[in-house]
Amino acid sequence: MSVQKLSLATVLGLFTNDGAYLVAYGWLFGMSLWISFFGGVIAYKTLPRPQFGALQHKTFPVYFLLSIGLGSTLLGLWTVNHPSVRSHYASPLVEDVAQAYALAFVILAQGSNYFVVGPLTSKTMFQRMRLEKEEGKSYNDSGVSDDIKALNRRFGMLHGVSSLANLGAVVALAFHGLWLGKSGVKP
Repeated sequence: MSVQKLSLATVLGLFTNDGAYLVAYGWLFGMSLWISFFGGVIAYKTLPRPQFGALQHKTFPVYFLLSIGLGSTLLGLWTVNHPSVRSHYASPLVEDVAQAYALAFVILAQGSNYFVVGPLTSKTMFQRMRLEKEEGKSYNDSGVSDDIKALNRRFGMLHGVSSLANLGAVVALAFHGLWLGKSGVKP
């Protein structure tokens, strides 16, 4: 067995569509895991609530937008490299089509978070913070106004919907990653 040495040509040969696909997937999945299970938890435990809310308000739109962009890139590359997706797009049990559906779900889930649920959640959070300041009470104090109670319910519902959509995207990405590990990028 001969030992091969790296050269500029072999390093440049790494820049392929398959390599780009795996880097984009790794970026998206890693970012999704970090934001969902680590970064947010650390920030929640570390920062005062108003600063935590402000951080999430700035972080999540970037995360959702990157998820949409990377997910769209992956779906486009997957569709181009797997012709059965185009010919069987209405058959989600076709293996390559199932992968395209998983990627499309990521785009739709994070798109709904970016365009609809996220802005509504932030708006509700800031309305609640404003009322807390006016009333001199925290949202979880006893005796808060009915307006704060209504905002609490609305925020909880919106946050739950956003979290479920995000968790669904993470699960879809895990499914896709397991598929890549089994079958690779190529058809």
